[in-house]
Amino acid sequence: QVQLVESGGGLVQAGGSLRLSCAASGRTFGSYAMGWFRQAPGEEREFVAAISGGGIFRRYADSVKGRFTISRDNAKNTVYLQMNSLRPEDTAVYYCAAGPSISTITDGGAWGQGTQVTVST
Repeated sequence: QVQLVESGGGLVQAGGSLRLSCAASGRTFGSYAMGWFRQAPGEEREFVAAISGGGIFRRYADSVKGRFTISRDNAKNTVYLQMNSLRPEDTAVYYCAAGPSISTITDGGAWGQGTQVTVST
């Protein structure tokens, strides 16, 4: 089972940027699709972005299209989420996940511990 550790969260003003990182253990990182999810207080966890194992295919939630970019570096076993033009409604705990494909990421059952992103007005 791949182990995931997120970093890069913090407090930022609206309109600012943050880059989240998710480091994975194991030798088969490139075989996993990776995704970012988020959960705001009192809300259910929601999908943010996903990327295929080779990095060719990407998918985004409508709420972040044009503002967030997911990428990965398989040599470093790391997936990134570049977040620009942040809004207060982006405030949440952000989690990364690994799974067999973009559409079945949550089937992998591998989640990080989460990193807090807070966007102030």
